Amino acid sequence: MSRGDGHPVMVLPGFGTADWYMLPLRIFLKRLGYQAHGWHLGLNLGYTKKLDHQLRKRLTEVYDSHGQKVSLVGWSLGGVYAREMARWRPNMVRFVITLGSPFAASPKGTNVWRLYEYVSGQKIDEMDSKLLSRIQTPPPVPSTAIYSRTDGVTAFKCCIEKDAPHCENIEVPSSHCGLTHNPIVLWALADRLAQPEDNWQRFKRKGLRRLLYGEPQTEH
Repeated sequence: MSRGDGHPVMVLPGFGTADWYMLPLRIFLKRLGYQAHGWHLGLNLGYTKKLDHQLRKRLTEVYDSHGQKVSLVGWSLGGVYAREMARWRPNMVRFVITLGSPFAASPKGTNVWRLYEYVSGQKIDEMDSKLLSRIQTPPPVPSTAIYSRTDGVTAFKCCIEKDAPHCENIEVPSSHCGLTHNPIVLWALADRLAQPEDNWQRFKRKGLRRLLYGEPQTEH
């Protein structure tokens, strides 16, 4: 498994979870040699203007503390935030990796959208159309979208990135919750984070990888 170069990685939790849920993933990243950080913002209860400010502040803190660009790994809704953070501060973000994140279509492409409306107090149909369009646009930094056809929570087509030179999609066999600890996902995650900052290349499916990972797909 690819070892890390010590650069900082921030891990963002999915809807209804917090840093405690992502602890095993952060431990895994630390063992690989990365400086793994949580988001330190409590439960992920949905997007708000306050959260927008807090995310920018948290990214700046991690970036300033290391003096290096930060890779962002976001599970589910956390991956949507990671893409937006890269859009806000591309000078601070090295890579973005999303795990089953529903950014490519309507938020109703998940089985928890009604729960999201109840908890967040936001109506999906009343969300800003410009915001939804922007979320679907690839971030300005190298980005990998990891998704599963057997997700069970998010429709896999909602998690597939549009075709762009600096973006890619990796299909894995996994449940939605399994994306944070599935060995096949962790192997791909380690490979992607180990990419040189100035020489990003697409995931190579050779040998055993051909059996473990689906052929790349894109949304056009």
